[in-house]
Amino acid sequence: MAVLGGTALLMLPISKAGPGGASFVEALFTATSAVCVTGLTVVDTVTYWSPFGQVVIMLLIQLGGLGIMIFASLIGLVLARKISVRSRLNTAAEAKATGLADVRGLVRGIVKITFTIELAIFLLLGLRFLFGYGYSLGEAAWHAGFLAVSSFNNAGFALYSDNLMGFVADPWICLPISAAIILGGLGFPVIMQLRKEFRRPLHWTMNTKLVLWGTVVLLVAGTAYLTLIEWDNPETLGGLDPAARLLAGFFQSVQTRTAGFNSIDIGAMHDASWLGMDVLMFIGAGPAGTAGGIKVTTFAVLFFIMMTELRGEASVNIFGKRLSRAVHRQAITVVLIAVAAVVTGTAVLLLMTGLDLDRVLFEAVSAFGTVGLSTGITADLPDAAKVVLVLLMFLGRIGPLTLGSAIALRDRRLLYELPKERPAIG
Repeated sequence: MAVLGGTALLMLPISKAGPGGASFVEALFTATSAVCVTGLTVVDTVTYWSPFGQVVIMLLIQLGGLGIMIFASLIGLVLARKISVRSRLNTAAEAKATGLADVRGLVRGIVKITFTIELAIFLLLGLRFLFGYGYSLGEAAWHAGFLAVSSFNNAGFALYSDNLMGFVADPWICLPISAAIILGGLGFPVIMQLRKEFRRPLHWTMNTKLVLWGTVVLLVAGTAYLTLIEWDNPETLGGLDPAARLLAGFFQSVQTRTAGFNSIDIGAMHDASWLGMDVLMFIGAGPAGTAGGIKVTTFAVLFFIMMTELRGEASVNIFGKRLSRAVHRQAITVVLIAVAAVVTGTAVLLLMTGLDLDRVLFEAVSAFGTVGLSTGITADLPDAAKVVLVLLMFLGRIGPLTLGSAIALRDRRLLYELPKERPAIG
């Protein structure tokens, strides 16, 4: 409903900068990309959409980042001061809560965290635009507000035709945006626990530890990988001074956590860089946040399962705790379905477009991972291919989340067990 409502608003003549209105596919693609906090675009956001259309996009990003059920529960609290039991169940599932004791407090906490971080980023960016680039007060506030919402919600929309390439060497723009993306990608459960127990790491849950460690490892590895490969590429990092190259490499590594901004030309990067970014985009960031992908916890669980099997141990132990066997099946199921979605989408796009595999695979992974990075082919795709990307964005935003909730909440017990048998593996 959010996507359809956004599509209808963006098709209005008032939403388009030029005469007439946007086509159905253009409006549908943009609305889906905003609600699914992806950032892929088929038209130039700053020149194609009017200020009204840009406000609609920003509101759709905020709605998608908060989460449909969390937003609905917030409306229920404001208007009726109560939430139904069914809404509590759905909200708790979306926020990855373990109980229903205080869903009202959970919703208020998520909204408070969201607006506090966005306000902080808004002030930092606004001051930089105001005093560093000579923007007027209103212009600085508008650009800062739009980027604050887009960055914390990992959306990747920007009000510049070249996205953020004009700020590639400016740490006062790149670092606040990176901080917002990282915080949004941690997930609300992690942020809320860190807020309460930052100085008591022994009390942190396995989820919090996995997300924090996974985030650090992937950010460092991604920065090193992309910076080293692109260091001498004159079309990306090669023309920058060493400090700016490191900043750009770090910034681009952050974007693969499902944000989608770019400060360098993605289409000019090496094929090896695209492949590494495919992996990082597919993994994504933390659960119950504004990021997409299979989630860093899913990847970490599979890694520890693999290490346990290689060591010949009986159970998977992580940070001094034994991992529930049900989580093994959940992680494997989510990954296999995600792989199936990406492979199917890539194959269909190849048949429709005839483009190179590396570019099409990058586009499909970016859509499913709700990242928004592109090698520059999105706008030139036929309408049917754009609809495929719409489906991938939609599945990427709600698929793993809905699937994980369904698996976790379904408890089917059989009164018998079948005899065991082992096929040959590997």
